[in-house]
Amino acid sequence: MLRRLEIRDIVLIEALDLDFEGGLNVLTGETGAGKSILLDALGFALGRKGRRELIRAGADKGSVTAVFEPAPAHPVYALLDELDLAGEPGEVILRRVQSPGGPARGFVNDRRASAEVLRQIGALLVEVHGQHDDRGLLDPRAHRAMLDAFGGFAPQITTVRAAWSEAERAARTLEDARQRLAKAEADADYIRHSAEELSRFDPQVGEDDALDTERRRIQAAAQIRDEVAKAAEVLDRSAEAAMAEALSRLNHAAGMAQALLHAPIEAIDRAMVELSEAQRGAHDALAELNIDPNRLEQVEERLFALRALARKHNVVPDQLPDLAEWMTAQLDEIDGGAERLDGLEAAAEAAREVYEEAAARLTEERRAAGERLDRAVTGELAPLKMEAARFATRIEPERAGPEGQDRVSFTAAINPGTPAGPIDRIASGGELSRFLLALKVCLAARGPDLTLIFDEIDRGVGGATAAAVGRRLARLAEGAQVLVVTHSPQVAAQGHHHWRIAKTSTGSLTRTEVAPLSEDQRRDEIARMLAGEEITSAARSAADALIQQAR
Repeated sequence: MLRRLEIRDIVLIEALDLDFEGGLNVLTGETGAGKSILLDALGFALGRKGRRELIRAGADKGSVTAVFEPAPAHPVYALLDELDLAGEPGEVILRRVQSPGGPARGFVNDRRASAEVLRQIGALLVEVHGQHDDRGLLDPRAHRAMLDAFGGFAPQITTVRAAWSEAERAARTLEDARQRLAKAEADADYIRHSAEELSRFDPQVGEDDALDTERRRIQAAAQIRDEVAKAAEVLDRSAEAAMAEALSRLNHAAGMAQALLHAPIEAIDRAMVELSEAQRGAHDALAELNIDPNRLEQVEERLFALRALARKHNVVPDQLPDLAEWMTAQLDEIDGGAERLDGLEAAAEAAREVYEEAAARLTEERRAAGERLDRAVTGELAPLKMEAARFATRIEPERAGPEGQDRVSFTAAINPGTPAGPIDRIASGGELSRFLLALKVCLAARGPDLTLIFDEIDRGVGGATAAAVGRRLARLAEGAQVLVVTHSPQVAAQGHHHWRIAKTSTGSLTRTEVAPLSEDQRRDEIARMLAGEEITSAARSAADALIQQAR
């Protein structure tokens, strides 16, 4: 329930703290006293559009804080956990601040939150019915949701939505397969020829780089071999002969030079060994560089054909294997397409049948719930002095969708013998209000734990009818918290708690104030509502009578 409402510097309210209770909370006051300001302030805290005009003249900012105490199993806790905005157990605090120079700032349990988040949370906590909110009763788009709330059809709708999603997915899969097959069949000859060409060529990932590297090595090998061959020839012919002749002469002179020539002789011996290794290395290199002269032609032919094939299909060479695989899959799609389509069509038809069965069951349950709702609302209309009125729920086929295939509309007949028709063409303003109240009484036990706020729902009625409206509001408040702004003394007398809204002025400053009323003050307020500005003893007696009747 709404436990506390704190308003600071909003329009004509300087500072106001209201502590609400369960049951029927009544707010009364003269026309223009500021009752709408109170509801606007609460709506601002619940995420409705902020505006700079909300700030009281002379204030630097305005703020509204709404403190709620939801029941332990209230669905708002799951939403707060999902949004990571959970606060103290058993409490939800919504706060909104409006500054002159910028957008409004919202807070949930003292953490920043957007207006949209405040609206989501507020929708689970409060339901406001203002002077024109009964227009929702006239909108057939809202009627199905009202009937579903009455019937408690959330699980069934979840089932229908899941079946709808599966049927839509199966239908999309079938259509995609049909389009792919049609496209593949249109290009079948080209795909088959290309697939055969790629299969014969058998391109490999990385083949382009490998062939290019081998080609460069072969081209370089010819130049390298020529130089190595000349070097080997020089080593074989000139160097060895010169060194052999020099060694022969030194050995011949060594006998006469004693040890003088030992060092150069040893050096030439070593050089001869190194020269031999150089010759052997040169000849080994020549053997390695002895490449098949046809290999370069083979490599270049394969490389150029690979690149031409890639250009033909507008891909890079390394993508050709994937292209070949895709074309093979396309051929499989063509060759087995009809059989696969049969399977997909069967799956789509089965999914559609599951949806239609679930939707048909929901239609039957809606019809049964509609009959129960008709009886319940019609039963509530009699105490509201609309004994002859009849309420009827009309369910007609509609284009299938995620929430079924039913169009729901509420109709009414006000007078006996007249056909039922759309409520907006049958009912007057006061009658609409009573239809809404009767509907709310019927839906209250089925809906979530909400604080219900009614703004002058009793407009256009008086006397016994107003008393009946008050009794129905009191009944609605038996298991819930109801706040009602009213001008009707009969409704006010039914309240469990009573506040008076008044406007005061000091000449230069006008304020709206809200004060809880004691039993005596409450009697005087109801007497004022009965008699006007001058409260007479007769008015007090009449107020006492109304209060006693309410008890």
